[in-house]
Amino acid sequence: MSRGAVLETRVPSLPEPVRGKVRDIYDLGDTLLIVATDRISAFDWINPVGIPGKGKILTQISVFWFDFLGDSIRHHLISTDLKDFPAPFQEAADQFEKRSMLVKKCAMLPVEVVIRGYLAGSGWKEYREQGTVCGIGLPPGLLESSELPEPLYTPATKATDGHDINISPDEAGAIIGGALNAEVAGLAKEVYRRGREYAAGRGIILCDTKFEFGVRDGALVLADEIMTPDSSRFWPADQYAPGRGQPSFDKQFVRDYLETTGWDKNSPQPPLPDSVVEQTRAKYLEAYQLLTGQKDI
Repeated sequence: MSRGAVLETRVPSLPEPVRGKVRDIYDLGDTLLIVATDRISAFDWINPVGIPGKGKILTQISVFWFDFLGDSIRHHLISTDLKDFPAPFQEAADQFEKRSMLVKKCAMLPVEVVIRGYLAGSGWKEYREQGTVCGIGLPPGLLESSELPEPLYTPATKATDGHDINISPDEAGAIIGGALNAEVAGLAKEVYRRGREYAAGRGIILCDTKFEFGVRDGALVLADEIMTPDSSRFWPADQYAPGRGQPSFDKQFVRDYLETTGWDKNSPQPPLPDSVVEQTRAKYLEAYQLLTGQKDI
């Protein structure tokens, strides 16, 4: 099943792209070409086996949201049409079709923007220990997966190695400036609100999501991927029950499998078996289909 996965892209006539955990990024001067590969990471390690089509699914979900929000939210997307890409990319279409975005280059903010609508993950852990999330006090008695009284802006540092570190909104303000921080918080909450309301109508709970923002021509710009299974927790609404962890449309099958292997999380991962690859791809595809109403990529 992992055969046919695009693990990296390469254009002989161009410099090597910057390779992140999932994306290959080509610097084209005033623009970037962002390519979502089929790489998959868990616990900050990239697996040697890819998930076929995952990059296309992530890109098409992001494109759906950019179009959905484009009437009022400034974003970086220019085109996903190969004919708008420089010629070298058109000549290697099999690597780039449906998984690439030509975008405006922005000065990216040095903080990640997380909006939480429910109590899960690191937020739930901090709440259990301190009654707070990123230093923000919450009412007592909340359960794992409880809906929060209102969505929270909970930023994080961008770590070059290891995990990002949660910080308070005030700490984010000290990094990027108070006025810009307030603008980021307000815009991120608005994008989350619109995404959450739409997803609810498709049978999906948008638990939380991570955004990246940049600045271009003095204006705040929504960038990178948005509200995908890689950057969000999506829960099936018909299975939601506070007081426990929820099933989700993401790479949980990968995490669960790795936990059974004895892998030490400090060395290269064991390859994923075909069954885990198939289950993971099916979950990503299901999220795409529910959100967009489309059957095929």
